[in-house]
Amino acid sequence: MDRRGPGRVGRRVRSEGVGVTTRDPVPPGPAPSRDGGQRVLDLLKIMHRLRSPGGCPWDREQTHQSLARHLLEEAHETLEAIDSGDQGRLREELGDLLLQVVFHAEMAMEEGSFDIDDVAEGIVTKLIRRHPHVFGDVSVDSASEVLVNWERIKAEEKGEHPVDEEIPATLPALARAAKVQRRAAGYGFDWRTPDGALRKLREELRELEEASSPEGSRERVEEELGDVLFAAAAVARTVDVDPESALRKATRRFAGRFERMRARARAEGVELDALSEEDLLARFRAER
Repeated sequence: MDRRGPGRVGRRVRSEGVGVTTRDPVPPGPAPSRDGGQRVLDLLKIMHRLRSPGGCPWDREQTHQSLARHLLEEAHETLEAIDSGDQGRLREELGDLLLQVVFHAEMAMEEGSFDIDDVAEGIVTKLIRRHPHVFGDVSVDSASEVLVNWERIKAEEKGEHPVDEEIPATLPALARAAKVQRRAAGYGFDWRTPDGALRKLREELRELEEASSPEGSRERVEEELGDVLFAAAAVARTVDVDPESALRKATRRFAGRFERMRARARAEGVELDALSEEDLLARFRAER
């Protein structure tokens, strides 16, 4: 494996079954902006310097394990920036996230495992192979069909395996549910219309209502509530909405409305816990 370090370019990448061969390293497209990616190469060189003898003591002592929490934090901060709509903040957070990728690749290069070019080669090859509707002769009608094809091609690459294999258990539950459902759709198990998914959601809600009766058990309620949430994730997929993003935004909207309601009640000398459920909901609705 070539170990020339930061700045190494020039790989031949072939996507099997699609008939696309590229060099340096992507198919024809828009010209690179400004200096053609020079700043990315600068970042690689800086990371190499920080990890070299005489570099930064903190950077030199890091490992993949010690950086894991930083990668997670930067990913969450990037999501926050996306939800905020602040492009300046998003640019900054993407830079922090990119640094994590470069950091891990630099450490792997030192270990003799792989380097940043290997990382880029892998994703370039994957993108070409899993976009046969762009680089091959496959036709698709929608973005959701692209995702189903992605999972189907992935299944063909890896062979038969459990539908939840290699989907991290640590993913947020809604995100994991959506990914499992996309996998299943890749095998042909899919709602054909949003109506079908909505009918299933209503069915699960009825079952949750039955389980929540006074004679119902906590275990049954938990099971039925899980089915409701799973069915809601299925609805989100059929209408091309990310359920995790939808829930984050809903939580943010609730928090904003609740704080406005609480401030108004405080100004009026009203104690929220003294209000009936109907009055609470009426006040909450008024803060739209």
